Amino acid sequence: QVQLVESGGGLVQAGGSLRLSCAASGRTFNSYAMGWFRQAPGKEREFVSAISWTGGRTAYVDSVKGRFTISRDNAKNTLYLQMNSLKPEDTAVYYCAAVRGIIGILYLRDREYDYWGQGTQVTVSS
Repeated sequence: QVQLVESGGGLVQAGGSLRLSCAASGRTFNSYAMGWFRQAPGKEREFVSAISWTGGRTAYVDSVKGRFTISRDNAKNTLYLQMNSLKPEDTAVYYCAAVRGIIGILYLRDREYDYWGQGTQVTVSS
């Protein structure tokens, strides 16, 4: 069982930056592949970024490539999402997710994940 708690959301102007954190409980964080998803009002939840067990592999949706960076600190049981050059269309509730999965594999679909955080609101004003 893994419990996930996101933090770091807020209101920022377009062009600004935020860093989201996702703190995970348990002693086997380094055995979970992790991901970030987001859901804007009236839209379906969408994949944002994923990272493998060790952090050696990452993936991003095209709309955030070059602006967002996913990382993890397994010693601190924490996942991060550094978001730069934010745009109004990035406004959404951001969720972190975890799946035991297979080492080295990235998981890009929400149905592949077993554990979810409660979400943190990111609002980007124009």
